[in-house]
Amino acid sequence: MFNLKQNQEAKVEIINAREDKLILEYPCSWCYKIIASEKKALEQAIRDVIDEREHKISHSNNSKTGKYISMNLDLLVHNEDDRNFIYDALKRHQDIKMVL
Repeated sequence: MFNLKQNQEAKVEIINAREDKLILEYPCSWCYKIIASEKKALEQAIRDVIDEREHKISHSNNSKTGKYISMNLDLLVHNEDDRNFIYDALKRHQDIKMVL
């Protein structure tokens, strides 16, 4: 259990009370930011998940230490299930550290 002050509890309730849902019209372009340790492994992981589907990969950032690289994956998603399936498949890939 959390030990919060009364005003902190109110903030948590306000944040959790938000029921805003992202409304998208499909098909639409979607961008995933993907973080991995190595560029080649990241590019191969994207090919493993996306296969021959049309997409664009662009460099996003390198960590200060050079340990991580992030890239943007842009592609057309056909519906919410498609968008979530790609997200989950990327997230589960062994060479991908994080998907945003």
